[in-house]
Amino acid sequence: MKESLVRNVFSNVASNYDVMNDAMSMGIHRLWKDHFIHKMAPAPGAKLLDVAGGTGDIAQRFLEYQDSANGDSTSSVHMVDINPDMLREGERRFADSKWQQQNRIGFTVGNAEKLEFIEDNSFDVYTIAFGIRNCTHPDQVVREAYRVLKPGGRFMCLEFSRVSNPVLAAIYDMHSFYVIPKLGELIANDRQSYEYL
Repeated sequence: MKESLVRNVFSNVASNYDVMNDAMSMGIHRLWKDHFIHKMAPAPGAKLLDVAGGTGDIAQRFLEYQDSANGDSTSSVHMVDINPDMLREGERRFADSKWQQQNRIGFTVGNAEKLEFIEDNSFDVYTIAFGIRNCTHPDQVVREAYRVLKPGGRFMCLEFSRVSNPVLAAIYDMHSFYVIPKLGELIANDRQSYEYL
């Protein structure tokens, strides 16, 4: 049930996903993702599996980092997303890129809980950004990540957490349950999907 709900929500929001992320977070998600990549500090030649990769912003940051910080033109990304509409947005992002031309980016529709199309011990880094909360069985996601990572590989998860400060929690809840759905209604003409997100 959760899987089909998530698939439908993300099909509804795919074309406005990046714009809405900027609106919902006031652009702060970009800083989080940049920090995420800098903490990763991938080695030259690293192979990244970006699960729940959606529109490709983690993949793009990874490749940009590799090009600029490491002068690396051999690193690659395999993006996986359960939602074909979200993955199509990612494909559009990379359609005319040098990375696509160099065969450094690939795309597969697939479930994070069942990555049977990926060999054991085949990736240096596994990322899942703002996606594990949408999975029905996070334990299976982690098990699959462990299986596909090379020995010494890194599992990196970027996700929201609970706010422990009661004042900040109240502000966060107001933003999440009232502001974000209203933004979804105004910008994407879709309040209902953003009540889930």
